[in-house]
Parts: sequence; structure tokens; C-alpha cells
Amino acid sequence: MTAAVEASAPALGLHTDLSNESYHADKTSLSSSGARKLLPPSCPAKFRWEQDNPQPPSKTFDYGNAAHKKVLGNGPELVVIEDDTWNTKDVKAAVSEARSRGAIPLKQHEMDMVDAMVDAIRRHPLAAALLDPAYGAPEQSGFWIDEASGIRCRVRFDWLPSIHEGRLIIADYKTCTDASNEAMQKDIDKYGYNQQADWYETGARALGLGDQATELLLIAQEKKPPHLVNVIGIGLGSRLLAAAKNRRAIETFAECTSTGHWPGYADHEPNYLELPGYAENRDKEIYL
Repeated sequence: MTAAVEASAPALGLHTDLSNESYHADKTSLSSSGARKLLPPSCPAKFRWEQDNPQPPSKTFDYGNAAHKKVLGNGPELVVIEDDTWNTKDVKAAVSEARSRGAIPLKQHEMDMVDAMVDAIRRHPLAAALLDPAYGAPEQSGFWIDEASGIRCRVRFDWLPSIHEGRLIIADYKTCTDASNEAMQKDIDKYGYNQQADWYETGARALGLGDQATELLLIAQEKKPPHLVNVIGIGLGSRLLAAAKNRRAIETFAECTSTGHWPGYADHEPNYLELPGYAENRDKEIYL
């Protein structure tokens, strides 16, 4: 890590007013999403490529970011483009201009959807209490050093309570197509939300914000009416597994940073694979 890079990186500790751009610009530190990208089914090579090649905006991200802006009260400007179709020269220019200054362009029906989601959140007793602006603030960033590896880590909390007395509850807002318990169990596995929970809880403790009782709760909300909300905690067993995976990710990041080598799936030896368990069991019943 060069002195120039170190000088440009945000200082260690909690930042209450750091922009999203400045947070993500710090490539010297490892985030929760980065930790998940380092491990299978991904690999360090994909992590490195995505760090060096930021992805362009997409409608899926637009909806999520717009909902975050409205629900949490902080984020990019939302701009309604008054046209049902965005295929004319003038409309394309308006969309491009909005994106060029960091705003999110939306159609009117999309803005109406986001407003309806906010209304549903405010009517949900637990979600509304967790995101009460009188007792918390959005989009706060933290940076700390992992003692075991010396690696610089970072976290961006969706929401932190402003009164740090007693047990710290960290709320994290997610938009989804299905917020049912069954669907969210699959999403916890698919997106590594248990790893995120462990990472955020570890970060809060490292920053002196909470203790061992600190807990992250997911506020999952469906994008389609009636925009149902489900507040979800991660079970202890899943968090323990997540802690082991995060430790492996930190060690991988440390090794790759030290060597400058970010391996893909198989660099030197072939990977020998068996059938998936369900397929092997199926074929054994038929052919053996």
C-alpha cells in the first residue's frame, strides 16, 4: 500500500457524513460484499475485476437505491422523467443528464411505487420503530483494522441508532420480490446475508458502538403491492458459519494483496467434480 493511497483513504473510525462515492472509492479496505465475492461460488479474480471495473447503473439497482433514498432519507437525487417511453432523443438526453450528476431517473409510476413502499414501511410497527428518524441516522461508514490479519476493513451501515445505550440493533433495508420466510431463507444463502450480519456486528464492536449482544436485523420489503415487510434476524448457527467464512475471506484478501495474485477457479490443477447430490441419488435409484 503506497503512502499516496494511505493518505487518500478515509481515517479509521466512524464517519457520519462520508459520501457513498468516497466510501466505495477506498480500494485499500475490504467490505462485506467484497468478502462474499472472494469466496466460492465466486473467486478472487472476479473480486479484483469488479473492483477495477465498476458496473453501470441498472433498473434493478435504480429501484433499490430509490427505495433506500425514500425510506432512509439519504442518497442520490430522484428525478421523474415525464414520459412513458424513454426512446426519444430528448428523453434519452434527460436520462443521461440525470445520471451524469449522480441522480436516479424514474418514470412517474416508478416513483409512485417507491412512495407506496415508504407508506407501507411507516405502517409496519417494528420496521417503523427501527427506522425512526428521531432515534437514528442513515448511511454511516466505519473503517477499522482486523487485528488477526492487519487488513483494513470497512462497513456502511444503512441505519444506526443515535442513542447507543443497551443492546445495539442495526437495521439493514432490503428490497426483494418475495419477503416470505421461505424465500428469505434462500436469499440468506444466495446473497450471504448471514455473512453481512456477522461483518456488520463485528464492525460495530470494532468501532466501539456495541458489544457481543449487537445484532443486525434485515428489513425485507416486496417491490410489488401491497409491499409487504418482514423483519428478519439471522440464527446463531448461521452467524457462526458466517464468521468462519468471513475469516477465510479476510485471509484470502490478505494473501492476494500481499502476492498480487488473484486466482480464478483452477490455475494449476483441474477441478474434479462429482454429480450434484440430488442427481447422484436419482441415478443410483434408477441404474444401480
